[in-house]
Amino acid sequence: MQLSNLTNKNLILINQPCTTKAEVIDIMVQALFDNGKIDSAENFKAAIYEREGLSETGIEGGLAIPHGKSDSVKEAAFVVMTTSNVISDWESIDEDNQVKNIIMLAIPKSEGGSTHLDLLAALMEKMGDEDYATKLFGSSTVDELYNNLDNAGQEEDQSEIQYTKTIVAVTACPAGIAHTYMAAQALEKAGKELGVKVFVEKQGANGIEDRLTNEQLQNADAAIFSVGVAVKNIERFDHLPITQTPVAQPLKDAKSIIKNALAKAENFEKGTFTADNQTPAKLGLGEEIKQAVMTGISHMVPFVVAGGMILAFAVLISQQFNLIEAYNTPGHWLNSFRLLSGGLLGTLLVPIMAGYMAFAIGEKPALVSGFAAGFTANLIGGGFLAGMLGGLIAGYSVRYMKKIIPAKGPFSGFISFFIYPVVSVLWIGIVMFFIIGEPVVFINDSLTNFLRDLQGANIVLLAIVIGIMTSFDLGGPVNKAAYAFCVSVMSEGILVPYAIFASVKMVSGFSITMSTFFVKDMYSTEELEAGRTTWLLALGGITEGAIPFMMKRPLQVMISLCTGSAVCGALVGAANIGLSVPGAGIFSMFLLEAGTFSASISAFIWLAAAILGAVISTAILVWFMRREKREKTLAKN
Repeated sequence: MQLSNLTNKNLILINQPCTTKAEVIDIMVQALFDNGKIDSAENFKAAIYEREGLSETGIEGGLAIPHGKSDSVKEAAFVVMTTSNVISDWESIDEDNQVKNIIMLAIPKSEGGSTHLDLLAALMEKMGDEDYATKLFGSSTVDELYNNLDNAGQEEDQSEIQYTKTIVAVTACPAGIAHTYMAAQALEKAGKELGVKVFVEKQGANGIEDRLTNEQLQNADAAIFSVGVAVKNIERFDHLPITQTPVAQPLKDAKSIIKNALAKAENFEKGTFTADNQTPAKLGLGEEIKQAVMTGISHMVPFVVAGGMILAFAVLISQQFNLIEAYNTPGHWLNSFRLLSGGLLGTLLVPIMAGYMAFAIGEKPALVSGFAAGFTANLIGGGFLAGMLGGLIAGYSVRYMKKIIPAKGPFSGFISFFIYPVVSVLWIGIVMFFIIGEPVVFINDSLTNFLRDLQGANIVLLAIVIGIMTSFDLGGPVNKAAYAFCVSVMSEGILVPYAIFASVKMVSGFSITMSTFFVKDMYSTEELEAGRTTWLLALGGITEGAIPFMMKRPLQVMISLCTGSAVCGALVGAANIGLSVPGAGIFSMFLLEAGTFSASISAFIWLAAAILGAVISTAILVWFMRREKREKTLAKN
């Protein structure tokens, strides 16, 4: 887009002696009116101030971009102004921004969804080039600035796209939804700014997306793993220096991660693509076990959601259409779906979790023994605890077996497809049946009996802990630990914890949406748009929608959400409400097990607890953000 086509020399104002934001806006709006770009200065000025009320239009580097769309605009245009004084009262994203360079956009309402966004994008892309901005606003005359609109920094822009280094990366999080894609975007954007070509493979909920090609892997200088679970096909990166970070780290400082990866590459002798010359940095035992558990849980989640929703609809249909008898009759389609959902939830959950825990440690050869460990856990009645322990043992056993019996030479196929699976399954069977079986079953039964006996204040305390854990990291390890606990005790007939978990999951999304209506001036336009949809995600039991907001204000959002979630959990726990169908989202309220009160009152309490928790969280968050705004205002004065 040629920026000069949307302005003229009469709309370029150099070294204006303005001192306030209002004065700047008045002059720029009047210039648009005098040049026939708008037919009402008053109406367009109202549109400008309406937009100013949504969020800051000051950016950084001395720049502000006020803009408005109105029926009073005849044609899309913009005004450029430089001032001789700092406009100190202009709110900016960068608190230290000293506004002296202003570009005002005038957009007809009919073009608000196209020209408006295109022009903003073009401006921001150019303003991201420090050399371009310096040359443009360093212009001493109107003619010079006008000519520099499309020419300044052109040569530098061309050189920037000549990438000097290449990095391959993998992003993956336990749920495979939010962090996976957000981290990938952050790495790609930072790489472009640094002149480094970054190819990112997303190992998310949809499997492997944008899979790295052999050419990309072979030509790469370094690899980055920003993950919360084990990387699939990790042997592809054996020839590269590897930098590993938590999956959320690129959202905070992607540039530093890329720089560290390139620094490591300088002192690394790169191997051939097929050679095993580089061993990835080893994780500590605790971190490795945590990642294995997260990997197992992330692969289990789709089974929980699918089984839970199918069971929820089967139960609802049987209740609403008086088909209880059909629901319990073998061979009837309703009973078949009941059995399907029961198989997903009751039979496959532990084997899936144990299998992928083993995979995270011992890779593909460990899958079969991991599944066997989970199946054995079902046979002995050891539940999730036995499955998790069996999955870890299977993974480490196969890893050790691969070291002492490497699959190399003419017998590699026999070793991989016969020795590893047969020996590992025999071994895990011996361990599960004759060594750890009885002790683990005893521990599992003791824990189950203890939880069954919790009453009164004790169940409320447990509910508060579950509530805090659920919203502590929004889908991270703490949240997943609470989830694993609630699902595991559900399989033992203890139903209150999952009812608490399901209600609390709605608090974060509801809270963020509410806050966008009370402190909208503290959010950017993008944050407002995203924040007003998090309540929909919350209805589906998805907490990840609030992650970007926690990333920006971690302590404030965490304290707010955890407080409201604790109250929500306590109310559901005190009412002794149970839930035997996981993953049903808002439909859970029709499937609750009544406790202290009737079914209808229990459903009301369950939903009202989430809303009340969200109101409390919103109130605390709004207080934090208004205090932050007051402190910023005082600091400027």
